[in-house]
Amino acid sequence: MGQRRVRYFELRSGSSNKFWEITLQGRAYSVRFGKIGASGQTRTTSFGSEEAAKQAANKLMWHKHGKGYQYVSGKRAAGAAPFDGFDLSDFWAASAYAKKSYVEPPPTDTLIASVEGELGVRLPASYTHLMRLHNGGTPHNTCFPTKVATSWAEDHVAITGIMGIGRTKNYALCGSSGSAFMQEEWGYPPIGICVCTCPSAGHDMIMLDYRQCGPEGEPEVVHVDQERDYAVTFLARDFEAFVRGLVHPDSFDTSEDDLTDDLSRVARGSFLPLLSRLIAAADEPRIDAILREVCRRLTVEKGYFALHADELSRLVYDIQFYLYSSVEEVRDAKQYLEVYEGMIALGGGGDFSTMGYAPGFVEAWLKERIAREEIVASSAGGLVFSAAQREALLGAIRRYG
Repeated sequence: MGQRRVRYFELRSGSSNKFWEITLQGRAYSVRFGKIGASGQTRTTSFGSEEAAKQAANKLMWHKHGKGYQYVSGKRAAGAAPFDGFDLSDFWAASAYAKKSYVEPPPTDTLIASVEGELGVRLPASYTHLMRLHNGGTPHNTCFPTKVATSWAEDHVAITGIMGIGRTKNYALCGSSGSAFMQEEWGYPPIGICVCTCPSAGHDMIMLDYRQCGPEGEPEVVHVDQERDYAVTFLARDFEAFVRGLVHPDSFDTSEDDLTDDLSRVARGSFLPLLSRLIAAADEPRIDAILREVCRRLTVEKGYFALHADELSRLVYDIQFYLYSSVEEVRDAKQYLEVYEGMIALGGGGDFSTMGYAPGFVEAWLKERIAREEIVASSAGGLVFSAAQREALLGAIRRYG
């Protein structure tokens, strides 16, 4: 029989003063409900498998959350660790992308203190506890129900990963695409720190909000929506409640259809006019097929078609710059960034396009290439790949042909 998991919710609104509790164990769950302070009623439902019971329980919790019930962490016994009674053994999903971009070695006390000093806040005890067990990555449950719509969905927000404590991986708290980057380059408000990335490629984030508690207190967890003028939506009263409240994407699942649509767009979508013209003028044979194959692998790896700061995304940035600079003069970085969106970023549903993009990732890629002198001024004055970088790129992309 599987491990016993209990989650307790309360609804305190107007004349309502009710509780609802669900206990999941093995192939069944039991719900207990009633007025707060009373013993309540109990009902048990059984299923054919543990997975079926788990999915049904997730959907039921989402349903209750949508009706206004809020998860309440149980009171801990003296000395009890965070997440007491919560099964973390299967919390994290195994992912090559997460391992490459998120997962750091377990943090030491010295590293935690250093990161806290750099960020200017005390990290929640539940967060540091979770990171000591597994320092960053992508969980199996990546959705959090909401009562209000956001730019992501009508009834929930989604995360790609939880940032780890460190500086090495791109999506560590102090990594190259970490909290400071998102606030300084993307304009996220100085209300705390960014702690979870989202599938929108930077257009929304999950943050720890220290406005009410101060830098030494216990922050709330909020969703910040860049697409809606950085609107802040409350999610959970603390990080532990947020983690406990995450549900599986199956509760809102359109991912298989979305992935199928994205793969179809990558394989058969029409190139945007600018990209089509650049491909037609390219010297490299089969560059169109190579570009589609790189993007296909990226889409399969991520589960959707979007460009971030990972290796394959950077390769796509390289291919676009190679194509454009081979045909048109790139006067400076600003001019290239202005024309960039006309190649892949902004298109319709039937186009070979990510249908949106994150300018900060492109800018960071271009700035790094220039700083490393991998993009240099040509004899004619325009920006091009250095001879060595051009040969390295052509060697890399031919493996996809």
